[in-house]
Parts: sequence; structure tokens; C-alpha cells
Amino acid sequence: MCKGLFRLCVKISTVALSTALLFAQTSFSAAIIEGERMSPIPGKDGMVVTSHFLATESALDVLKNGGNAIDAAVTAAFSLAVTQPRSGNIGGGGFMLISSEKKDDVVAIDYREKAPGKATVDMFLNKDGEADSEVSRYSHLASGVPGTVAGLAMALEKYGTINLEQAMAPAIKLAEEGFIVTPRFSEGLKEKEKMLKKWESSTKVFYKPDGTFYEPGELFVQPDLAATLKRIAKNGVKEFYEGKTAELLVAEMTKHGGLITMEDMKNYSPRIKTPVHGTYRGYDIYSMSPPSSGGAHVIQILNILEGYPIGEYGHNSAKTIHLMAEAMKRAYSDRSQYLGDDDFVEVPLKGIISKKYADSLRQKIDTEKATASKTIAPDKPQPYESDETTHFSIVDKFGNAVSNTYTINFSYGSGIVVEGAGFLLNNEMDDFSAKPGVPNAYGLLGGEANKVEPNKRMLSSMSPTIVKHEGKNFLVTGSPGGSRIITTTLQVIMNVIDHGLNIQSAVAAPRIHHQWLPDELRVEEGLSPDSVKLLEEMGHQVQQKSAMGAIQSIMVKDGMMYGGADPRRSTALAAGL
Repeated sequence: MCKGLFRLCVKISTVALSTALLFAQTSFSAAIIEGERMSPIPGKDGMVVTSHFLATESALDVLKNGGNAIDAAVTAAFSLAVTQPRSGNIGGGGFMLISSEKKDDVVAIDYREKAPGKATVDMFLNKDGEADSEVSRYSHLASGVPGTVAGLAMALEKYGTINLEQAMAPAIKLAEEGFIVTPRFSEGLKEKEKMLKKWESSTKVFYKPDGTFYEPGELFVQPDLAATLKRIAKNGVKEFYEGKTAELLVAEMTKHGGLITMEDMKNYSPRIKTPVHGTYRGYDIYSMSPPSSGGAHVIQILNILEGYPIGEYGHNSAKTIHLMAEAMKRAYSDRSQYLGDDDFVEVPLKGIISKKYADSLRQKIDTEKATASKTIAPDKPQPYESDETTHFSIVDKFGNAVSNTYTINFSYGSGIVVEGAGFLLNNEMDDFSAKPGVPNAYGLLGGEANKVEPNKRMLSSMSPTIVKHEGKNFLVTGSPGGSRIITTTLQVIMNVIDHGLNIQSAVAAPRIHHQWLPDELRVEEGLSPDSVKLLEEMGHQVQQKSAMGAIQSIMVKDGMMYGGADPRRSTALAAGL
């Protein structure tokens, strides 16, 4: 598998389903660092960017046939549930932002999973009172009540123009007739063999009858998932939450000691929320509100950085990266204490995204020296109070834009397929704070605000974002990547606004990340060795690690739409009309 930023594979052509494997790949060089810009994909009447080319093609067909961005988004989401089961899902949850230029409005749909009604605050603690990650990640107790089907159906009903059966038709076909296995798909199942083969239901779906692997070029068919999708398409969202599919999920729980009941399923509902809103250098930033921490902290970090002439300091210069890291540390510190489900806790949201609060944090930053994380504690935003995931972005000719991020948490979630239903269960319960002060799988600390409680939504870093300029959609973006989602999204916004990069260059550029604890500045390959040396001299503990995120983005400028698919995902595709 390709590793490191400049050895990642880039898909440069796609073909029809029957020959889907026959796409060319090439690796890209560090030309972006030297000033050469990678070209985005243009379009005038519509643009789709997803992490799998079959989902992109399904959604683009919807736009071609006169559907809007919301229709295409729902189609893409269900198609990803079939073609990219490591993250695409009907057994998980997520967030969707929808912008309408005609209505001059941006709305958010929260379809995050919820804790079962029988969940308890200490359910993931062992007999010694310590957090047991095996239980919170790889058991039936790890699953929250899924929200994806309800969320997508709500989006389609309120803002779409086609019905659920039409939106699901491509996914049903892909599940029933199969699709050609890609190298990434095959490699993922080999990497997760031990986890998936622990369960007979998962082994049946993802491996051949003799237990061997599906190899690139072979056909992968999912009859149980096809049957589930058909039931939902025919009978509507109620089927998933009250019909046979719900019964299969609850039977799976009952058999293996899980908590989700028919009552939990029936009572689940997504909700329409007001997105968080901030400004950055004259642009309006809209992102997801709690229980996502992503939107609040993207805006908080931008507010801090707005006080510096970042463009003058240069793209990925030592000074720019230093200031970004210092701002990131302070945001992630606040995240550990204040963020949670705002139905359960008082989140000082207005304070966190306040310009005045950002001013106070900026004053504590030394522009020449790194601040040790151990000396940084959650600050006080209240005075100003007056977590393998996949993302896709879609824009249509009617002035609509959709930014959607959804997940089952880890790659392949809990690894558990619902027997007879063909889909994976999420392990989102691990996103709660099993024990305050103990890091989760992404190294993030949590506190009382994100403790386990019945029917509560767990905190997330997912940050679907739409940037508008003078009332017009300008940038649609978002990423997977656990704790790195926030900083990945942040950097694409800055790459476009501060550094003037086109969208493909902004997406492909090397990334950095700091999340307060552990106290390390994580970087991808491609940064200048001189910059790394300067950062170390400033006191940063620089660690080069594998690529971060997989951000799928669209920029709208001068009547044209430009798509940027992240080359960190070999199956990603941007396509326009």
C-alpha cells in the first residue's frame, strides 16, 4: 500500500462498472511545494467529489437527470454504503450541511448515533474501574443507535426532488449485481482479517466461502445488504427502525449482550440544527454545531489566526505552521472540557467562537517559541457568552451545496455485521469519555461533558463545512480522519483563502496537526527540511507520520465549479457537468 504524502496513489481515470478496475494510477511529486499547481476538475452545471468513483458516478447521474445536490448526496451516501463498507454505511451516523443560495440559508442535519436507553456511565469500566477499550470498540456494547437512514431520508424529504426508492436504486444495483474489487478494497479486508473473522456474520459477507480473500478484479456481491436496501426503498425509513431490519439488528444485540432495543430504534430521530457561523477575512464559515466539536474549533482556530498576516508568512513556512500549531493546541484543550451533546450539557458555544475570546488566546501565544502543552489548560470562553469516516461534497446548478460527513467510527466500525442484514455495526460508543481524563482511540481527552448517558449523542470531530462569499457558495469541504478532521478542514480553508491555491492544490498540499495532547507536532512528508529544523528550534516536537485525512472539496468561482479529490484515497473521484 502506498504510504506517505508523496507516494500516495492518484486515480486519474475511471470507466464503467464492468471494467471499473482498469483505471490508471500515478504518484504525484512535491511540485506543489515548488509552486506548480495541480489542476482541479472543472464543471459548470454540477460537481460531485466523493471517496469512491462509483458513488461519484451514481450521484453525477442524478444531477444529469435534473436532480438537485440533495438528491445526489443521498444517492452517493447509499452507494458508498455498498462500495466502501469500511466507512460508508447505513449502520452509523453523521452530519450534513445544506446551503441554498436562493434562500440565502444554511441548515444542518444532525443524524449522529445515540446511546441506547440502557447505557450507563460506567458501562466501559472494568472491575478495577479502568476504561476497557476492547468492550467500547469491539463488542456489541460499542454500538450506538444508527442515524444514517433517518438522516438521509429527512434530507431527501425536506430538500430533495426525488423519492427514496429512486435515490437508493444505484446502491441496490451495486449490492445485488456486485462491483469489481479495487486494490484498496482488497487490502482493507486483508488488514482487518483478524477483527472481521472474529464474527461468523462478518466472515460470510467479506470473505469467500473457503475463507480466502477477494482479490482486485473479482466481483463482490452482497445479497443480504441488497435485500435490506430493497426493504427500505419499498417501505421507507420506518422499515429500518421498526420493521424486519430493526428486528434483525435487535436480535443481533440480544444474542451477544448488546443494549439496543426495538424501543431505541423506534425512538431515534435526526434533528435539523443551526450550523455554527463565523467569519474569516471577509468569508462566511458555516460548519457543524454540537455534538460535533469540529465546527466550533475550526472557527475558533481561524479566529485566532486571523490576527496574523498568514499569507505574508507563506504557505507551510515555519512561522505559519508554528502559529497554526499554537492555535490548535488551545482549541483542543478547550474541546476536552466544554464540548458534548448540547441536549445534555451547557456548551459555551458563543464564547468559543467569539472573536474577543480568540483575541485573549492569541495574546498568550509566543510568536517565536512553542508553548509546552502541559502548561496549557482549558481556558474560559464563558465570559464571552452573550471521530474511518468518509466525506463528500456536491454542488448543483440551482445554487445548492451539500457537505456531508458520516461514519461508523473505526475502519469497518466494530467489525460486526448484523446477521441476515448485511451491514456493519458502528462502534461510536467509544467516542464518549469512558472515564474522564483517559484518551480515546484518537488520543483525545474528554471530560464530564461527554460522559456516557442514555439517549445521548457522543461527541464528534466531523466538520462538514461550507464557506460563502457575498452570499454565494464558495467552498464545500470536509474530511475523515478522527481527531485530524478539524485540522485537515482548517488547512484547506486557509490554503484557498490565505495562500490562493486552487482547490486541487489546496487538497493535495502537505498537512500538519497538533491536538494539545500528546505534545507533538505531526507532519506529513513534503515539508521543507529547513522548516522542520526551524520548528524544532522553536521547541516543537516534530513527528513525521502517515498521511492525514481524505478531504473531498469543491470551489465555486466565476460561474465555474472546481472539484478537488484527495489523492490520499486511490478510489476518490471528482467529476463535473
